This record gives sequence, structure tokens and C-alpha cells, in this order.
Amino acid sequence: MKENWSYALPMLYPGKLLKRYKRFLADIELDSGEVITAHCPNTGPMTGVCHVDGRVMVSHNPSPKRKLAYTWELTEVHDTVPTWVGTNTALPNRVVKSVLAANVISELGAYSEIRPEVKYGKEGKSRIDFLLKGEDGRPIYVEVKNTTWADGTLALFPDTVTTRGQKHLQELTALLPDARAIMLYFINRGDCITFAPGDKADPVYGTLLRKAIAQGLEVLPCRFEVTPTEIRYLGLAALVA
Repeated sequence: MKENWSYALPMLYPGKLLKRYKRFLADIELDSGEVITAHCPNTGPMTGVCHVDGRVMVSHNPSPKRKLAYTWELTEVHDTVPTWVGTNTALPNRVVKSVLAANVISELGAYSEIRPEVKYGKEGKSRIDFLLKGEDGRPIYVEVKNTTWADGTLALFPDTVTTRGQKHLQELTALLPDARAIMLYFINRGDCITFAPGDKADPVYGTLLRKAIAQGLEVLPCRFEVTPTEIRYLGLAALVA
């Protein structure tokens, strides 16, 4: 692991969450007193990280192409110690792209090529987040899953039933043993040191994940510390599946 690797965030503005509604919208009172409506990129339940009156951070991009100038980026939780959690689900793939370019994750080994959003699967209708060319010539398929749900210092995925996630596990398993298949869980908070499937939310996913691991699927639960200025890679969490 390369030391002190980090991903810089744009300028963020603090406030408190008033309400989240219609999945994509959040009313937020900025510290300036202004009340704004921000885009909420996370359309899931946001289990444990969506609290009315909780501290949040938003980015501001007043582009004429956008319906909303603000985006909800971070939320503060107090499960163990005060911790910032990333709420922008579009960000993990951008961060992982930079991580891969910098060869930060030693467990991936050496690779010479990084291709995002490559079609794969029996029907060619699915897209893998990243396809790497390993030094031995074998392809390395990397699927990224944003992970924010936690039970103390245990990170859990998923936080709701995900038929899409179940399908990804089955498609990755089908690639074995001709390719390396990797599920990269992007733990979007710095207070978790272990990882397990969220069986309470989706027991089918947990069963499929354990079965896939037994067949050779590699799991990389990557820990990231999130602050209002940057995201820093902390290494791997311990898998307790």
C-alpha cells in the first residue's frame, strides 16, 4: 500500500439535514442560514447515515445544465466516534479509478491496462466497473460496491435487497477460473475495521457471496477515511464472512 495516498474533494459547504424525500432530494440548512434543496445521489435507504438535523456537507456547482446546483456529499455519524461518511454514490468509482492508476492496492498485483465500464457476461449486457490486464496476461474484473452501513466498527453490504448485486456476483463467478474476479467494497467511512455481508438486509446476497468466495472470488473490503477536504485510503478491512 502506498502511504499517504489521498483524493482531493472540491470545496464543500456545511449545514444540517432538514429532510430527505423523493429519493433524489434533500432540504438542507447551510450554516449561513440559507435553506437549499440538494441532489441526493444515493437512492437507497441510507441505513444509519440519514439523520434529520444531522451535520452534512454539500458541493456547489451552478451549471446551467443542472437542475440543482448543490449535491449532498457527506454526512456525519456518531456510531463510535464522530465520523464523516460519503453519500455521493458517483464518487467511489472516480476514487477507485485514481487508486488503480496509482497502483495503491498491492493485493491486486501488477497490471498494465485499466479499462472502465467494459461489457461482459453471457449476453454482453452487463458492464464491469474496471477491467485490468494482469501481468500474467489474465484479465482482472473489478466490481465496486459503495458501502456505508455499519454495526459499530463492522461495515456491511448491502443495506437493502439488491437483485442487481446478486446478479453481479453470479456473473463474476462465471468468469472463474479463466480470469480473476474481484469484488471491491468501497467502505466510505473511516471507523470500520471489519467487513461482512449484510445478511439481515439481503440474506440471498450473503449466501451468494460466500458461495462465490468458495469458488475463487476475491473480496477486497477497502477502507477509506472521509473528511471535508479529502478521501484517504487506509488499507483493507478484515473479512468476517
